[in-house]
Amino acid sequence: MTDPRPTEIAAVNPADVRALADAEANGAPFLHWRTDGGLQQIHVLADDRWRVTIGRRPESDIALSWDPEVSRAHALLEYVGGQWTVVDDGLSSNGSFINGARVVTRQRLHDRDRLCFGQTYVVYREPLDPEKSDSTVRATGGAASLPLSETQRKILIALCRPVSESSFATPATNKQIAEELFLSIDAVKAHLRVLFERFGVDELPQNEKRARLAARVLIDGVLKPRDF
Repeated sequence: MTDPRPTEIAAVNPADVRALADAEANGAPFLHWRTDGGLQQIHVLADDRWRVTIGRRPESDIALSWDPEVSRAHALLEYVGGQWTVVDDGLSSNGSFINGARVVTRQRLHDRDRLCFGQTYVVYREPLDPEKSDSTVRATGGAASLPLSETQRKILIALCRPVSESSFATPATNKQIAEELFLSIDAVKAHLRVLFERFGVDELPQNEKRARLAARVLIDGVLKPRDF
């Protein structure tokens, strides 16, 4: 079964991407979604509050009041045994979905699960906790320590230049990068695919990768103001 006409989540501007990056850096699990007006919302899940309500009622912890297919009391998130779960045991009329599959009673959440309530997508994030991970998971040097070829560095500079000049700008397109660096568009695409993977954004939705890559490069100090 597929999700019932979900609204796609996408970080459409650098400010949204930075907000997501800040939430990830905080380390606590969180949810993010968009209102019917396209505004990004982030809800941090605190360990000391083990139940979160989701529904159309304004008093819900996560109030999806604009979505007519969301029930007044639709679903719950519960913290059980150190894990966040979704509970929908008949509260909703139209059901709750995780990655396209309907939730039956209770289901555990995993990082990047895509929940659907009515027509609204909500993404669950569970950032890596360094204290709970083993030493083989990502070096502590971070993105700033990743070696880059000269061409990769030039592509990142061209990609991020508009964002460095205005927080409301979007990263450069493949065509703009190709024209600036005298490369073919196919060459730019090939280099970006490598960069998406190296900076850990290759599994994101296609329309989110470029903005997230630019944000990580700037926030992690891979490029400095003097580079522009």
